[in-house]
Amino acid sequence: MSKHAEQVLDTETVETLGSKLRGDALHPTDEGYDDARTIWNAMIDRYPAIIAQCAGTADVMTSLAFARDNDLEISVRGGGHNIAGNAVCDDGMMIDLSPMSSVRIDPERKIARVGPGATLADFDHEAQMFGLATPVGYNSTTGIAGLTLGGGFGWLSRKFGLTLDNLRAADVVTADVRLRHASEDENPDLFWGIRGGGGNFGIVTSFEFDLHEVGPEILSGVIVHPLEDASDRIHEYRELAADAPDEVTVWFVIRHAPPLPIIPEEWHGEKVLIFAAYYHGGLDEGERALEPFRDLGDPIADAIGPHQYAEWQGAFDPLLAPGARNYWKSHNFEEMTDGMISTFVEYAETIPTPHTEIAVAQLGGATNRVPVDATAYPHRDAEFLMNLHTRWEEPEQDEMCIEWARDLHEAMKPHATGGVYVNFIPEDVGEERAAYRENYERLTELKARYDPDNVFSMNQNVEPSA
Repeated sequence: MSKHAEQVLDTETVETLGSKLRGDALHPTDEGYDDARTIWNAMIDRYPAIIAQCAGTADVMTSLAFARDNDLEISVRGGGHNIAGNAVCDDGMMIDLSPMSSVRIDPERKIARVGPGATLADFDHEAQMFGLATPVGYNSTTGIAGLTLGGGFGWLSRKFGLTLDNLRAADVVTADVRLRHASEDENPDLFWGIRGGGGNFGIVTSFEFDLHEVGPEILSGVIVHPLEDASDRIHEYRELAADAPDEVTVWFVIRHAPPLPIIPEEWHGEKVLIFAAYYHGGLDEGERALEPFRDLGDPIADAIGPHQYAEWQGAFDPLLAPGARNYWKSHNFEEMTDGMISTFVEYAETIPTPHTEIAVAQLGGATNRVPVDATAYPHRDAEFLMNLHTRWEEPEQDEMCIEWARDLHEAMKPHATGGVYVNFIPEDVGEERAAYRENYERLTELKARYDPDNVFSMNQNVEPSA
């Protein structure tokens, strides 16, 4: 327990705020405080002076006003999945939106209204009742809020774009404690900024998304190859991916084989190359579209088949469970060069832990048909995105694991665009220019309008222009 956090605000002051909330206000001495401050990445161990667990927009506004009146640093928690741990601050106020997890589906208009505390699993559970979905991420415990504000990509993105490309509108509490509706018609500049600018401009209390007909049954699965074949298989994959229609999405991962039933037991723990494939459309068409990927080499396992969409969305959750220490590094690529492939294979030999993986997502398609200046998200040139999921258990392994990730990230720089995905940046500060690229200056002007005092600074921060 941080004694300093305990002393920033006395219990009586916290109770005074709590009496004004429909939710709860937690002091560091309160039961439930440690659970509330704990997030997905176990490397984050911070102690807010107060945690406001908000039940609705009124609670958010009341909590924000309290933080400003008491000159407290503010962090905002949605799903708590952010790798840098921006959901939690030391000695300030953590505004916890996780109780605000409602999802309301309008199946006739194909629209979803989603609370900022909802996870992808919450969203998919409701939308799939009507055979509907929108592009979201690939780990169902991720929060919809942070995902959307930074970009959001997954199995549907090549067909329907990023999560933020499917955002119709949002309600935003800005730094002046006003509730604003943001859409193409109302506060369009704010709407532009929250689509890729992260939490720099306010606290979103409601999202409205377009939905698309998806599933419930889809064709997906994994194909597993020995690591010794990885160079040949990735070279062949590169040619197939270049010609793939938008309905096809195939990612690859290099890691130690997890103990999954689909992988022969003798391969558990051995280093492998895994292709993860998805097809949007009918099963028969999908079989034909994915056949060339399945015909590559002599796989250890081929588990392509019909799945429920919501089950596929959570298929990799066991590999990304909370409680481990995590450090990520990412790059965007316009193409997959021979040098990239050889570097992937070289660093695969030194993967530091059984839980670490080199993951490469296939983007392109609809994600790149949006103009760079249409939203704050600038990376409309990326055909592939690398994420180094460096993951381990013991603090003694921190230096080794972080050094490995940074070394591989550096080795990949000559092949990359220079842009990075804001949701995958592990450090609190330092990569804002790479995250926002050519849209950065416009973001600073927007910041000056909506948050001139930089109240919302726990993010990949955009400082307000003079």
